[in-house]
Amino acid sequence: MPKALITGITGQDGSYLAELLLGKGYEVHGIVRRSSSLNRARIDHLGHSGPEDTSPRNFILHYGDLTDSGGLNRLVKTIHPDELYNLAAQSHVHISFEQPEYTGDVDGLGTTRLLEAIRTWGNGCRFYQASTSEMFGDAPAPQNENTPFDPMSPYAAAKLYAHWMTSTYRRAHGIFTCSGILFNHESPRRGENFVSRKVTRGVARILAGHADHLALGNLETKRDWGDARDYVQAMWLMMQADTPDDYVIATGQTRTVRDLVSTVFGLVGLEWSDYVRSDPSHLRPADVPDLRGDASKARAQLGWEPHISFEEMIRDMLTTDLVAEGVEPAQFLK
Repeated sequence: MPKALITGITGQDGSYLAELLLGKGYEVHGIVRRSSSLNRARIDHLGHSGPEDTSPRNFILHYGDLTDSGGLNRLVKTIHPDELYNLAAQSHVHISFEQPEYTGDVDGLGTTRLLEAIRTWGNGCRFYQASTSEMFGDAPAPQNENTPFDPMSPYAAAKLYAHWMTSTYRRAHGIFTCSGILFNHESPRRGENFVSRKVTRGVARILAGHADHLALGNLETKRDWGDARDYVQAMWLMMQADTPDDYVIATGQTRTVRDLVSTVFGLVGLEWSDYVRSDPSHLRPADVPDLRGDASKARAQLGWEPHISFEEMIRDMLTTDLVAEGVEPAQFLK
């Protein structure tokens, strides 16, 4: 039974990756941060054990933090994972401008701490780094593995440092390290402070009578949106390759935030302009204007393809949010 260790296990990607690996017969270990309130809703259905429940299962949680090198070394040494997926991060671009030092410590140096733990105790452990399309910044679309990086936020800069450190440990120490340069990917488990969930949850709240408008920032920003369930498949495929490498994962289709908003409101027969308000507090100090990925390399070398369409993904997200707000989806969804 192969062993995998996942940081960021309670997040969107971590929960879907855990499901995928458990389905493939892995023993899955996840790192969670200690807090006074538990935040494990995305993984509770998987029947994990520990740290509080020590009953034996093949899905085990451990306390840890990317700012704690000693704790990370201990986990790698005692678990001896075959694969380590680093999905933990302060992943909100806007917040990274407010907390640049913390973002750099977790997203940048946290990756280095994991790589050092593998170098010291890993014994052949393979490493996946969750890189991001935000590293491309203002580079012209479409972006691929050869596109020059141009980070425009503390988040992107920290992720770029982690990306290059992942490459450095591959070349300098011979460790199997790979980076997935993932473009925007969404799902019903997406965090509520990301624009896709802001919109689907906002529409659900409007229909439930809990809100009368939705406040957003820049509607002209262009993004390449895919489904997180497709993208975790790409993570696993990268780790099974004979040779470690870096891959862009994207759909190759771009839409504006305005397109996203129009799609969601259109699914319930509402005119978006009647409800959406512009709020300058949602604007970033510097915003990446146009991201569209070219995943030709992943298609050719990994055999990866996205299967869930943008429309299907958005409908799934909206359905989930309608139910959460006590609204019967069949009453409104077209």
